[in-house]
Amino acid sequence: MTAVLLHLLATCGAAIGGTIVQGIAVFTAMIGLSIGCSQSSPTSPGSATDDIVQTAATVAQVAAAITGQDAPLADESKAGKSLGFDTHTFPGEKTMRAWKNAPGAPYSWVGFYLPSPCHKDASWSGKRQLLQDMGWGLAIVYVGQQTWGKSPKPLTPDKVDRLVKSGATCNAALLGEVRGVAEGNDAIAVAQREGFAPKSIVFLDIERMEKMPASMRQYYTTWARTLLRDGRYLPGVYVHKFNAQNVYDDLKAEFVAAGVTDEPRIWVASGRDFEEGKAPQDVGFAFAGVWQGMIDVAKAVADIRLPVDVNVSSWRSPSDPAKVGN
Repeated sequence: MTAVLLHLLATCGAAIGGTIVQGIAVFTAMIGLSIGCSQSSPTSPGSATDDIVQTAATVAQVAAAITGQDAPLADESKAGKSLGFDTHTFPGEKTMRAWKNAPGAPYSWVGFYLPSPCHKDASWSGKRQLLQDMGWGLAIVYVGQQTWGKSPKPLTPDKVDRLVKSGATCNAALLGEVRGVAEGNDAIAVAQREGFAPKSIVFLDIERMEKMPASMRQYYTTWARTLLRDGRYLPGVYVHKFNAQNVYDDLKAEFVAAGVTDEPRIWVASGRDFEEGKAPQDVGFAFAGVWQGMIDVAKAVADIRLPVDVNVSSWRSPSDPAKVGN
């Protein structure tokens, strides 16, 4: 099939002006038409659409070689990996369109930050549909309580209540079961308000800890348990490599206890030996589905520069429900 399509690509290019680049545009339209005519419902891995995508990636790579251009997104598609980025504040509609539509644009998904206890910025709110209409995949991020390098001392319920009433939302003293349940329910409510599909994965952000206090384990396990019991969304975690195995083991146990057969989605952060062409599992864990390997770097697409974290994922849209085949 590839040879036939390459012949069509060259023919179309010659027919409308003699350039391979023009042929690419015609070929892309042909692929879109083929997908539209042959598909009436979401596809699963191994479908005819996946074959078309793989063939399109091959053609894009060949065309890039002929024209001397790079085709990083095509390379990733062929390898079964997807690059994504996350950044604290919504970059704006114009930038997101440019980063998605630029020739050779490398990123297929972006982190979507929910307003949360330790991420009060709400600039991503209300942008879900806009981003999905642009073709962006999404990874939903909820930044809950952290240790911030401290060993928090247990507080009485009265002291916790006073701390909350004082306006504190992000404090190591708030770790524990009570806040785990409350913020699990908050994550559900905010994700639903943003219109995310049922069974979407919400990643709880857990920053690196040299030592993990019991109150942190109580916090993230009860946070995950709250989502699992509610059933509208599934919990995932973003976690540093240093803490990944322990957090995965705890999360997996919660899934088993809840009778949920899905494998927990784990997003591991580590800059060691990262390369954009590697698989997430190359971070050192078979359970890793996303690897964040470049943190706070300046990247430019379409001559627009942003401070971002760079990730490679097993999914084109890390928070999409497993049933849609992503």
